[in-house]
Amino acid sequence: MIAEDDADDRYLLQAAFEDNGFMDELIFVENGIELLDHLNGAVNGEGLAMPDLILLDLNMPKKDGREALREIKENDATKRIPVVIFSTTNNKHEIVRCYDLGVNSYITKPNSFEQLVKVVMILRNYWLEVNRYS
Repeated sequence: MIAEDDADDRYLLQAAFEDNGFMDELIFVENGIELLDHLNGAVNGEGLAMPDLILLDLNMPKKDGREALREIKENDATKRIPVVIFSTTNNKHEIVRCYDLGVNSYITKPNSFEQLVKVVMILRNYWLEVNRYS
């Protein structure tokens, strides 16, 4: 699941996942409210898939990534889902704040599509193939 408000970034992320052979369905939401609504729907058995991984942008409208992260990690039904912050923000204070809120990893968005493809390959391999969570 990818929570990203920027349409261009969503397109690039989808292309980067496809370039890495990721054919499973990616779920995109545009803000923290949509993300939490989806997770709550999955928890409540409304036919929505519980994601194996959440890529979360920090700076989104309505409910930003920090607020969504806090709510995800405080909820017993969703707290074990790996959450990776994927943001242009590279401020050390902000990174520490996200780890304090329970993020599993923090990645600064790369500057080129080629670098994005490499980062997605690493994300996919580690979080969806190597890492195990319950």
